[in-house]
Amino acid sequence: MPAGSRASARLSDSVVGIAILAITGMQLMSTLDGTIAIVALPRMQADLDLSDASKSWVITGYALTFGGLLLLGGRIGDAVGRKRAFLSGVGVFTIASLVCGLANDQWTLIAARAVQGAGAAVAAPTGLALIATTYAVGHARNQALAVSAAMQGLGSVLGLVLGGALTALSWRLAFLVNVPIGLIIIWIAVTRIAETQHERLKLDITGALLATLGCSAAVLVFTQGPPRGWVDPWVIGAGVLAVVCLLAFWFIERRADNPLVPTTVFDNRNRLASFAAYFLAGGVMLTLSVMIGLLVQDVLGYSPLRAGLCFMPFALAFVIGNVLATRMAPVIAPRWLILGGGVLVLAAMLFGSTLSRGIPYFPDLVTPLVVGGLGIGLISVILPLCAIAQVDPRDIGPVSSITLMVYNLGGPLMLVVIQAVQTSRTLYLGGTTGPVKDMTPAQLDALGHGYTYSLLWVAAIAVLVGVVALFIGFSARDIARAQHTREAVDAGEL
Repeated sequence: MPAGSRASARLSDSVVGIAILAITGMQLMSTLDGTIAIVALPRMQADLDLSDASKSWVITGYALTFGGLLLLGGRIGDAVGRKRAFLSGVGVFTIASLVCGLANDQWTLIAARAVQGAGAAVAAPTGLALIATTYAVGHARNQALAVSAAMQGLGSVLGLVLGGALTALSWRLAFLVNVPIGLIIIWIAVTRIAETQHERLKLDITGALLATLGCSAAVLVFTQGPPRGWVDPWVIGAGVLAVVCLLAFWFIERRADNPLVPTTVFDNRNRLASFAAYFLAGGVMLTLSVMIGLLVQDVLGYSPLRAGLCFMPFALAFVIGNVLATRMAPVIAPRWLILGGGVLVLAAMLFGSTLSRGIPYFPDLVTPLVVGGLGIGLISVILPLCAIAQVDPRDIGPVSSITLMVYNLGGPLMLVVIQAVQTSRTLYLGGTTGPVKDMTPAQLDALGHGYTYSLLWVAAIAVLVGVVALFIGFSARDIARAQHTREAVDAGEL
C-alpha cells in the first residue's frame, strides 16, 4: 500500500514525526524569505549594479505576489487537493529560489523573487490547512498549530540573522539555502502526507490578477516617481493602470459567484477600521526593518552579519509586546492597546530621526529598536483579533486570510512611498543614488539624513494607526470571545 494511502487511514494522534517538518518548514521559509533579502540588499546592489528602484523591487516583488495571491492560493488547495497544491507551491518556490541565487542581472532577480512569492502564496495556506487533515482534534492538532505559529514568528527574525550570516559569504547563499530545504520538504510531503478530498470550484483568477497588478502598478509609481519625475508619461501611465485595475477588482468582486474577497466582510465599520489599521501596521513593520537594515550597512558601515544581529533586541521586544498584548486583551479595550503601541512606535521613530553617522549601537540605536519592537508587538496581536471579532466561527478562516493579505500588501505599498520620500530627501541634500562604495563622505551624510528623515514618515504612519484605532468600537469582552473562538476553530472544536 502506498505511503499516502497508509497516512489517510486515520489522523495522527501525535505531532511527533517528520510530517510536521514539511508542513511547518514551508511556513518558516515563506516568512523567512520576506526578510532574508533585507540585509543582503547592499551586496546585491554592488554586485548586480542595481538601481535604487530595482533594489526596492527585490523586496516588494516578493511581498506583492505573496500578499496578492494568498487568498487564491488557499482556494487552489480546496479545488485540486491540498497535498497537490502544497507540492506545486513548494516546487515553484524552490525553483525560483535557485534562479534568484544564480541571477546575473536585476531583471532576472526581480522576476524570480515575484515567482517565489507566488509559490509561497500557494504553499503557505495549503500547508496550514494540511494540519487539519493530518492531525486529530485535540492535543496533536494544538501542538501542530503551536509549532506552525512558532515557525512563522521565528522566520521573521531568523531571516534577518541568517540573511546576514549567509551574505557575509555570498548574498546568493541567502536564496540557494532554500533549494535543499525545499527538496527535503517535497520528499517528506510525497511520502508522509495524505491527499485530501477536493471540490470543483470556480477560481477567481481574474480578481487575484487584478489585485496583484493594481498594487504592482502603484508600487511602480512610487519607485519611478523620484528618478523620472512625477509627470513622466510612464509614471502617470502606471498610476492610471493602478486605479483602473483596483476599481475593476472591486467591481468584479461584488458580482463574482465565488469572490476572492467577499465584500460583505467590509460591511462592519469596526472591522473595516481594523483592516485599515493593520494595512498601515504592515507598512510600519516592513519599512522599519528595511530602513534600519540599510542605514546600519550603508551609513554606519555594519557588516551583513552585524546588521542582522543588531535586530535581535527588536525581536525580543516584539515577543514581549506579543505576550503583554495577549494578557491585556481581555481586560483593556483594543483601541487603547493599539493607541499605546502606536505611541511607542511614534516615540521610537522620533528618536531615530535624530541619529547621525558615527552613533554607538548602545544606547543610541538599540533604544528605538526596543521601544519600536515593543509597540509593534502590541499592535500585531490585537488587530488580527479585532478583524475576527463578532465573526461567525464558519467565517473565521476566510476573514483571517483576508487579514493576512491586507497586512502583506500594506508592507510593500507603504515601503515604496517612504522610499520615494527618502530618495527625494537624499537628492535634495546633495546626495546621490546607487552603490555606497562610489559615494563621497558628504554624499553618505546626505544618504544618512535621508534614511533618518524617512523614520519621521514611519512615525506619521504610526500616528495614523492610532487615529484609525479610535474608530474600532469592539470591547475587551469582544476580543476575549474572538480569542476563545479562534482557538476553538483552530483546534477543530467548532
